[in-house]
Amino acid sequence: MFVGIVVLCAVGVVAAGPYDGIDPATLVLLAVLFVVAESMGTVMGKTGISPSSSASLAAVVLVGPVGAALVDLVSWLLVFRRQSLVKRAFNGAQFAIAAYAAGHTFVALGGDIGVPGRADFPLVVAPFVAALLVHTLVNTLLMGGLMWCLGVIRLQPRRFRWRPLVTLELSSIGYGVLGLLIAAIWGVVGAFAIVLVLLPMFTARWAFDQYIAEQRAHDATLATLCQAVETKDYYTRGHCMRVSKGSGMIARELGMNAERVQTIRYAGMLHDVGKLGVPTKVLQKSGKLTEEEYAAIQLHPMRGYEIVREIGFLDEALAGIMHHHERMDGRGYPMGLAGTDIPEFARIISVADAFDCMTSTRSYRRARSTEEAIAELRRCAGPQFDPKMVDALIAAVDRDGWEAHEAVDPPEDDTAEVAQQDHDDPSVPLRVAGEAER
Repeated sequence: MFVGIVVLCAVGVVAAGPYDGIDPATLVLLAVLFVVAESMGTVMGKTGISPSSSASLAAVVLVGPVGAALVDLVSWLLVFRRQSLVKRAFNGAQFAIAAYAAGHTFVALGGDIGVPGRADFPLVVAPFVAALLVHTLVNTLLMGGLMWCLGVIRLQPRRFRWRPLVTLELSSIGYGVLGLLIAAIWGVVGAFAIVLVLLPMFTARWAFDQYIAEQRAHDATLATLCQAVETKDYYTRGHCMRVSKGSGMIARELGMNAERVQTIRYAGMLHDVGKLGVPTKVLQKSGKLTEEEYAAIQLHPMRGYEIVREIGFLDEALAGIMHHHERMDGRGYPMGLAGTDIPEFARIISVADAFDCMTSTRSYRRARSTEEAIAELRRCAGPQFDPKMVDALIAAVDRDGWEAHEAVDPPEDDTAEVAQQDHDDPSVPLRVAGEAER
């Protein structure tokens, strides 16, 4: 129903006109520009962004609200995409309605339809900026309405992650500003304005694609290292990726920028890479560790640092890998750092690591529930974990949920022995620390 209403509104706007004074050649060229710009869209995660908003805003200035709506609607329906007809129709209608609203905003605030001349500047900037903001707002509301109807999002402002949406919309606004530039040079060079605009766009797209390819190569390399670690211990399958996910959740909750969030994710992926140097029989042992075996376990942060320290893009992640078993009270390892002397990344990974350990079945004990793990983190906040990081993880899990590791039954008759180990080992005063070691 929602899609149908949006499409009918867009078709009604286009059908109602009027089209007086609109140059058909300009209309067609703008539609071509829109199609080409839309084909240059880049997918980022589960969403994407394209420079097509610049063509849409240029149409607002050059051919007015109705012309801009027609450009957006027709070009979206004609462009070849691997999408269903319903998706393509909604996308076209969404852009058409946004362009129509932006066009009327532009006219209402004193903007003149047509090629802006030198005398129109800087007065034309104010109505154009208002039109750009309305275009972005209407697009966001229509897409948000669709996501709400599909059950993807709920109207819970305190739980909604606004930062990714704001970042995405700011990028779209940046593209939209180019619309005024297109309109301004249109009067000087005519249709050649398309070439002048598309060349830098294609160059920027190529450079961005290279960056995305490099990021994917980084992820694939680190994922391979994770798999190498996890092949040594069946019980830790997926642990590195879950710690990476949990560390990223904490970092986002703390308000870190996207680059640092990505780096902490890398650190989470590689935090146990030093276990490549720990004997497999120690990692998989179901009973209590000897002093020698425990000492071998304690060496894995330093070994991990030695393995990956030459990987340049890890940067701050190296400190997280080296010190993720330090404790706030100074009783951790490998260097016995305390409090804020422990690197921030290490304090984040420590919490994410322990949380996943407790909610996963291991060779020496069964998994705890999410609620039990959270209660244990609260109990150990202060002496072992940074309370700020614990609060951040709890808030993120409360908002986004946590997919517990699929249970793997440990060997029989080892639960009591491990429980005894957790409490009796003098080198591990808190039982959650003993779980994180293994």
